[in-house]
Amino acid sequence: MWRRRATKLFVETTTPSPSASPSASAWRNTRRQGQTGEPTTATAKATIRRTRTSTAQGLTITWLLPFAVVAAVAMMLNCLVVCQAARRAPPEPYYGRYIGDFTNFAHGIKGHIYAVDESTMFVKSFAYDGTGPDAFFWVGKTPRPSPDGYIIPYPEEYTGVDPPILQAHNKTDIILRLPMGKRIKDIRWLSVWCRRFTVDFGEVFIPPGLDIPKPRVLPEFKRLAHGLRSSNISVLDAKTFYIPNLHYDGAGPDAYFWVGNGSEPNIMGIKVPNEVGSLEPLRGYQGEDIEIQLPGSMTVYDIDWLAVWCVEYRHNFGHVYIPRDMDVPPALGQTKITPPWWYSPTTTTPRPVYSNCREILPNKLQVKWELQGEYLQIELFGRITEDQYMAFGLSGANGRAQMSQSDVVVAFYDTNARVFRAEDYFISDLSQCDGQRGACPDERIGARNDVHVLSGDRKNGVTSIRYKRLLQTNEVIYDSAIPIDREVSVIAAIGPLNARKEANAHSHTASDHNQEDIRINFSARNDHACKSSLYEVKDESGPRPWPTRKIEGVRKFRASIGPTGGKRGYTAITGVPSWGIAWYVNDLLIPEITVERGLNYEFIIEGGSDPAQPARYHPFYITDSPEGGLGQKIGLEARKQKAYAGVEYDEDGNAIPTSAGRYCEWEHQTIDRSAEIETFEEYVKTLVFKCEDGEPGYLNWTVPMNAPDQLYYQCFTHNNLGWKINVVDMGASGGSDGSRGLMVYVISTVFSLVATRLLLTGHVLA
Repeated sequence: MWRRRATKLFVETTTPSPSASPSASAWRNTRRQGQTGEPTTATAKATIRRTRTSTAQGLTITWLLPFAVVAAVAMMLNCLVVCQAARRAPPEPYYGRYIGDFTNFAHGIKGHIYAVDESTMFVKSFAYDGTGPDAFFWVGKTPRPSPDGYIIPYPEEYTGVDPPILQAHNKTDIILRLPMGKRIKDIRWLSVWCRRFTVDFGEVFIPPGLDIPKPRVLPEFKRLAHGLRSSNISVLDAKTFYIPNLHYDGAGPDAYFWVGNGSEPNIMGIKVPNEVGSLEPLRGYQGEDIEIQLPGSMTVYDIDWLAVWCVEYRHNFGHVYIPRDMDVPPALGQTKITPPWWYSPTTTTPRPVYSNCREILPNKLQVKWELQGEYLQIELFGRITEDQYMAFGLSGANGRAQMSQSDVVVAFYDTNARVFRAEDYFISDLSQCDGQRGACPDERIGARNDVHVLSGDRKNGVTSIRYKRLLQTNEVIYDSAIPIDREVSVIAAIGPLNARKEANAHSHTASDHNQEDIRINFSARNDHACKSSLYEVKDESGPRPWPTRKIEGVRKFRASIGPTGGKRGYTAITGVPSWGIAWYVNDLLIPEITVERGLNYEFIIEGGSDPAQPARYHPFYITDSPEGGLGQKIGLEARKQKAYAGVEYDEDGNAIPTSAGRYCEWEHQTIDRSAEIETFEEYVKTLVFKCEDGEPGYLNWTVPMNAPDQLYYQCFTHNNLGWKINVVDMGASGGSDGSRGLMVYVISTVFSLVATRLLLTGHVLA
């Protein structure tokens, strides 16, 4: 905070040169912020010297000054530690506000009770022998437990008219949610109560005035880029955020929910899974209400902000700060999203180096295997989406690829539970499982899942899942023995998951299942027929790119900001990734511009003029660099590119942008629909053009006669926003303006020669 305040004071007291634009002055000050330390220190030293020479009393005080400084620093450090400790989580483990322990009267009642939130209690290590004939968790507001109370249903998701009576428990952790909208402040005690004999087996009393943790309401997302906005965000518990009315155009190429520490979102953050537990780049949102949960053991007490962040281009689309004084409920599973610790984690067994690999489906599915005693360990690699599965196993008939009567493993990433799964399947018929026949998980037809997941991963569009199963299981009907003394026919497929997270029918094409007989000897070594990794396969699927637009014979341009057009636009045209926005010149997405040497061109710039908003600050300049972003470059990297217009240099040799104006942007009316729209002309109809208040910037550029044939218009502060400028000789562009310019140039040259000849003749005659 002090560093930011000092920087602000320095910027405010620095007087820009009269010729510099406001944005250029701000950029110059920003570049020099790191130089503000020395003058401040020198001033402080001068002040100390003056103090020392004032009076004898001043000398005495000054002699004590170092000790005072040391003491002050110590106090500040202590305050820092205390303040940090104050905003961190309560002592772990955190179960909420402690109420008390059960007092046991009968049947061995034990447990520690906590208030989780206004309507939820947590019983840690509950014990009960289970022999009571009609025992329930029982609450009321009478002075002591009595028949004048009501049941807290446990388990909460019971079926039937009445909740079941309590069973035996031995150190069980239990969540109790008060029914009928009741709150903890409405009750005075919790009891294990026998309803039939009106006997209190054990009790605990609620302390009066108990300070119960509550959800915390935060401001909305700060609106910086890509139409990101929301209503007020709530922290439901120590791990869960509720984000209502979320809007985001989905055009960021590598955007995620992102959390971390520091005064502003930065590259040192961590990805947070989206509302379905996926770590895929964020899709577009149109006013949706979602919940997201922090990963692993992280809690809101460990972070300073929640943002939507583009990892590839290191840009903040918007964020909200996390207060330091929160007292929110613990994350015990009482909220909608199930905590990951409810599920058994996969093992951390080191990944083996396989010598066996077969590519069953070209560019889509590979299988690697290794024989380990009585087990066969298999790892599947599939280019699948998160709503698809990959299946591999023994064919239903040896000598041909047959799905019917086959024994396969179906592997996938469960976006609901956020775990990798591998399920044992028996396919009795080529139909959906009805609980008895069809493509059924063994567990649905009364058998057992004999597959054990070891690990899983998903990156670059490839899902890998490693599992093992016994060569010979005890399932006679539904599991086939895996032979190791000969080759055996195998089958594989890729298809969609249904709502139950079970395998749906796949397409009957060669790319979705093997049609030819493929045989593997699972005891073999060095059976390695995979020519390359699936991670190296280029994704050739997707929409057809839009053709490059070209502008010739035009002398005046307007440059503003707009979306990149997904896979059809910027990346398809340039061959490099975008970060979601690009230059629109004369309302066209990164057109190729043709200019002529010796002619003058005017650019109206509307890319933003406030360096304090980096996501909306895009000074325009012309360079020989296909990447741009001169303002990010220093030293040798900066000297590798030459600026031809839009940049000046200060006395220290720092590049300063000169072509910046108000911010105007083509925004999505809803979400990015580029994937479904065939032409750019139709795509523009889904956008709306908006401008902030202020004046545009202007750039007048006369193309040098020695300019190279290829230049680029770019953004000074960011990489890869612009595209090509084709430089040709005067008159070569074929445009009407160029021809007229050539004619003017010829006439003026002839006139100049004639005038010079006449002047010379006059001097001779004289």
